Amino acid sequence: MLLSQMPGYAYPTIAIYPFARYESAGIWTMWAFKVRPDGTLKWMRHFVDKGAGGAHTDVYTDFKSANAVAKEFNKNIRERVNALDFDDELKLSFSLKAEKEVIAKQRLAQEEQFMLAEAIKRSASFPRPNIASLILPKDGEKYRDDLFKCLSESPKVHVVQLRNHGVSLMRKGEVDWSTVIITNARSGKFVFRERIASAFGLVATDHWGETKAKIRDMLLPRANKLLQISSVQRMLDEALARGQYVIVIGSFVFWYEQGKDVGWTVKSLGNDGTSKAGETLWKEGKIVSKNHGRIVVLPYIKENGEFVQGHTKNSPKDGKALPRHPDYYLELPFEILDGDLMIGLFGELPYE
Repeated sequence: MLLSQMPGYAYPTIAIYPFARYESAGIWTMWAFKVRPDGTLKWMRHFVDKGAGGAHTDVYTDFKSANAVAKEFNKNIRERVNALDFDDELKLSFSLKAEKEVIAKQRLAQEEQFMLAEAIKRSASFPRPNIASLILPKDGEKYRDDLFKCLSESPKVHVVQLRNHGVSLMRKGEVDWSTVIITNARSGKFVFRERIASAFGLVATDHWGETKAKIRDMLLPRANKLLQISSVQRMLDEALARGQYVIVIGSFVFWYEQGKDVGWTVKSLGNDGTSKAGETLWKEGKIVSKNHGRIVVLPYIKENGEFVQGHTKNSPKDGKALPRHPDYYLELPFEILDGDLMIGLFGELPYE
């Protein structure tokens, strides 16, 4: 079909972002956040013209390159919205919703890519099965090499997706991979989550948000070791010289506090770095800390335009955070760095 014939082609695109195509492991498809004629916003598949006016799905073979394209495009969300023929109040609403959507999608994708990279590192020390011992489906000898490749990277998984063969296999017992399951978006998402969860001794079918919270807790002690690396110390010293006391990278927050035996520490970022539905990051806001909570919630803007300052807190399982005396409340600006940087920083640490 021609590009001009695709659904939603004429609707204005104000933002784009890549979505994982779970049914095709490792593939990312760009989607567009569009304004429909009735004034509602919707994510729709993004198509590009690769010649002769034909419509082609905008596909990428890795997250990093797809994310870079989206980030460049999304620098001008407000300019695109302001060019539309709507009243100013509706334009502001469109901008806030688009920015919230992009931030939420980016933080989710970056965090899960980070956790996947850490899962693969953790798996490096796990025992591998013997390639000859793998029990395959009937007439499935052609799967052996690709199955072993998957298990060499993630030995503890119970399900794999063999993209080159368009098939997914489930494990029974130790080495029996004779069960074939349907390959679709649902099973593909389970395969992806299984690669992460299994490396941390967790179960991919449990509540995914709670599973990731457990992984963040597991990684926090290791994140604290980043403070011993000279390149990280230099980055934080430069931030401090700029007056930045809070640096957000991925799901972790580098937090500077003056006082005896304090300095830079590492905290967790609340809500996966996103906020509730209808809210978006308030970049000009500050974090007002009235307690010694280990979780940082960034400032945000409600859908009605109300500004809410950031704060610190504990998770429910930690109990109430120790309060600060009113004379020692902190009001701190913050800076967000590319979440992909955390993968590189963790790569500097020798793995335990």
